[in-house]
Amino acid sequence: MTASFDVVVVGAGPGGMAAATIAAETGKRVCLLDDNAGPGGQVWRGFRTETAGKSAHGSVFLDWTGRLQRTDCEVWTGWQAIDRPAAGVLRLERNGEGRDIGFGRLILATGARERFLPFPGWTLPGVMGAGGLQAMVKAGLDPRDKRVVVAGSGPLLLAVASSLTDAGTKIVGVYEQARFAQLACFGLTLLAQPGKLAEGARYRLKTLRAAYRLNSWVVRAEGQGRVECVTLTDGRKEWTHACDWLACGFHLVPNLELPRLLGCRVAGGYVAVDGCQQSSAPGVACVGELTGIGGLDKALVEGQIAGWAAAGRESEARTLGAQRQRLQRFAQRMDRTFAPREELRMLASAETHICRCEDVTHAELKGRGSWREAKLHTRCGMGACQGRVCGTAAEFLFGWEISGSRPPVFAARVSTVAASAETADPVRG
Repeated sequence: MTASFDVVVVGAGPGGMAAATIAAETGKRVCLLDDNAGPGGQVWRGFRTETAGKSAHGSVFLDWTGRLQRTDCEVWTGWQAIDRPAAGVLRLERNGEGRDIGFGRLILATGARERFLPFPGWTLPGVMGAGGLQAMVKAGLDPRDKRVVVAGSGPLLLAVASSLTDAGTKIVGVYEQARFAQLACFGLTLLAQPGKLAEGARYRLKTLRAAYRLNSWVVRAEGQGRVECVTLTDGRKEWTHACDWLACGFHLVPNLELPRLLGCRVAGGYVAVDGCQQSSAPGVACVGELTGIGGLDKALVEGQIAGWAAAGRESEARTLGAQRQRLQRFAQRMDRTFAPREELRMLASAETHICRCEDVTHAELKGRGSWREAKLHTRCGMGACQGRVCGTAAEFLFGWEISGSRPPVFAARVSTVAASAETADPVRG
């Protein structure tokens, strides 16, 4: 055991930062883990203290970063949690180095990833997730003068189109698969949250030169060696755009691998938690996108609740209960609004690869009775991503239940996986 803490937080996005900060401010010994080079998660990726004030949500980033830095919380970057070798112990790995860390209370804030739905040409170079492309640009990819089609579903589409416009791309069009009636109903519920309406309006103003169409989705991507054009439809007619990149994702799904490994109950696609964010696994709390895709505000509120609860201050945690309920209802409305439409189940042809890691086609999976059967007969989901992409797609395409998780939850060295558990008693909160 290299170290032991009262509270360990996995995931240094907004929810994880809030949880770690609150717990550390109460005097608990806290460690905040993340596999990135610094805290912030996808929302605050690339933010720096000297320039964050000019960005959307920059003041919130500066507030929480400042509070975290004023605590004694240890921040371990570049580490991935891959296993729980013993009760109260997590196994970590970074660049081939393994270590065990003990905890009294554990808070999971592992966030979400984009949902990818296969269509002909989706594996061509230049076809990327919308959020993935945004992250690559923040990391230094030069997007200037590139022609980009943004398509799929969810509020991320406009946010990505806006940031790419700022970076110098030419947004050819933004295509949202949700119907007008769904978006209109969702928009009416936002009248009580003028800040979110204003944020959406700012994104659209930056992309006014690009077409924005509802009830539209990708049919196929084509090109010689890389994407060169994208065909879309509204269900009645088709049209094609030439492009250099296609940014396509269908809302978000939570990263449930670690919660499942730890025995957290999952219901309706999310970790089930009580009013203090505690899961069914004793001593394990979950916050943010793990409990519902709700964005920054929800993550911050739930992170604070979990931090107070981990410190044994449940009365303070419950003062945020009303905000939590309101933000959870918002997350539920988003799920209904941006749920993939039935037509998307029919996009993949027999030759379309569903599992990119193992080159498993739609034809090979069709007729299988379950996710387990598909894995046993085709190796679908057994490649490098361990089903993170194809599992979510198969769940939608075939109605299979994707459950269970086995260590390691990320690719790791055999020596790390095989090491004996260091089971010294962790500090108990």
